[in-house]
Amino acid sequence: MKRTPQILLVDDDISLLRLLTLRLEAENYLVDCVNSGELALKWLATKRADVVITDLRMEGIDGLALFGKIQQLQPGLQVIIMTAHGSIPEAVTATQQGVFSFLTKPINRDAFLSAIRDALQQTSQISEEWRSKIVTNNERMESLLGQAYQVAQSDVSILITGASGTGKELLARAIHNASPRYSKPFVAINCGALPEHLLESELFGHVKGAFTGAISEHTGLFLSANSGTLFLDEIGDMPTTLQVKLLRALQDREVRPVGSAHSVPFDVRIISATHCDLEDAMQNQRFREDLYYRLKVIKLKIPTLAERAEDIPMLVRYLLERKQRHKAKGYSPEAMQMLTAAPWPGNVRQLVNVIDQTLALATTPIIPVALVAQALENQACYLPSFSDARAEFERNYLNKVMTITEGNVAHAAKIAQRNRTDFYKLLAKYHIETSQFH
Repeated sequence: MKRTPQILLVDDDISLLRLLTLRLEAENYLVDCVNSGELALKWLATKRADVVITDLRMEGIDGLALFGKIQQLQPGLQVIIMTAHGSIPEAVTATQQGVFSFLTKPINRDAFLSAIRDALQQTSQISEEWRSKIVTNNERMESLLGQAYQVAQSDVSILITGASGTGKELLARAIHNASPRYSKPFVAINCGALPEHLLESELFGHVKGAFTGAISEHTGLFLSANSGTLFLDEIGDMPTTLQVKLLRALQDREVRPVGSAHSVPFDVRIISATHCDLEDAMQNQRFREDLYYRLKVIKLKIPTLAERAEDIPMLVRYLLERKQRHKAKGYSPEAMQMLTAAPWPGNVRQLVNVIDQTLALATTPIIPVALVAQALENQACYLPSFSDARAEFERNYLNKVMTITEGNVAHAAKIAQRNRTDFYKLLAKYHIETSQFH
């Protein structure tokens, strides 16, 4: 079923909000209203809009400032700006910055509805094929995919973060598929899977005789991925000495194969990923700060499966459809409820494992809850990485201390024995809003 478009109206004129809401609801749009740019940003932090329509002149965050922040948070979101103080310079400034449309008050009904239809049509023209293997109906994931599509159109470096098993390589492939480089190679390597000397050779290549065992020339992944995308998985596990060589290659846009006296230029899009806390690694001199900022022009963080639990039934159906040779056709309601409520420390990768186990043992078309319970029990010894376990502890601790203090940050920071600035950074890191505890 086609989703009804959601529109967010932003204006400090309450009577105009009521009038525009009536017009839009008559056209069968879903409409929410806020009367300031600050409230609009709070709304967008938890919900998904297809179009934002905002007044230009408002106290605090005005229309153009709101557009700028939306570009940072959700780059693909179309914004229409209205003003009673319309002028050619303002319209030019707005459109040059990327605002979809600029309307003057009093708002002409036909021009207003036409601008919305055009904005929605531009959004719908984006093919979904690039993201077809990412199964989700979660608002946070949809917002992430919107950002991913937008940044895919440029060549900026992207850092994907998230716990193990959340699908970082899947997102990297989707970004490649959405980019102008989609017809060129997508080459991936796990930077923690090889010893340092082999990793250097694998990335940059080597000439014949460069070291013992180098019986022939090896091209290297940078050149193998030329004109395409190179995905550096688990970049946080790369040895620090090799980080220096990677930084130089990225700065100069050329690589020098091991044992060669000559450098070779390359043209690749770099996407890297890690489950580690690279900021913590930088503070402890395990990761170079200059390399971090070279890789993290754009940062995309994938939520855990527990944070998008509403996607689990859809993911289960998707996985079943891919395994059509099995006689099992689905799960009982009790079994699906158990799958949805499970904590999933191993995220989607662990879910796939549980589905495989239950399918292998199923003797009936509908898989019962007992088989799911058995598979989850078999997974009980699953341990997340140290970084993931620490992040989960920090998230739970912050939620608990904020609940105890009813959202009083000063009191919560005192309990945690952290200064208020650091405590706010921790809240932002885990997307915890103080308002939800008041």
